[in-house]
Amino acid sequence: MAGKSPRVEAKPGNEPALLSGGNPQIAKGDGDAPVQAYIAAMPGWKSEAGRRLDALIERTVPGVRKAVKWNSPLYGVEGQGWFLGVHCFNKYIKLAFFRGASLDPVPPVTSKDENTRYFHILEGEEPDENQLADWIRQAAALPGWMV
Repeated sequence: MAGKSPRVEAKPGNEPALLSGGNPQIAKGDGDAPVQAYIAAMPGWKSEAGRRLDALIERTVPGVRKAVKWNSPLYGVEGQGWFLGVHCFNKYIKLAFFRGASLDPVPPVTSKDENTRYFHILEGEEPDENQLADWIRQAAALPGWMV
């Protein structure tokens, strides 16, 4: 669908719009505030899942660096780059481990990029928090994606 801009659903008041696929449209910004705005705007069950994920990342990587770029929260380590991105879709939340092919075990979903691996959080399923924390810990220790 080249040349078409994404569909944006208007929301009342000053709430962020949802892009097609249900991803919140949040202004680019560094720090915790834009990430919290993104999480608050995640539709339905995804907002609570986003809060739990954000808290897990903070516990696992003290001092984690946060930003929103390209309508996705990014998590990183100062001077090392970004190790994780989060993105909402209609039926799941996609976690993108930018050096996921180096993690053990490797996250289950492949990418066009040979280094990136994905993990999907689905409604009604409780992800294994120990496994997620282990992947987050490993990913934060690797050189990340620099932008």
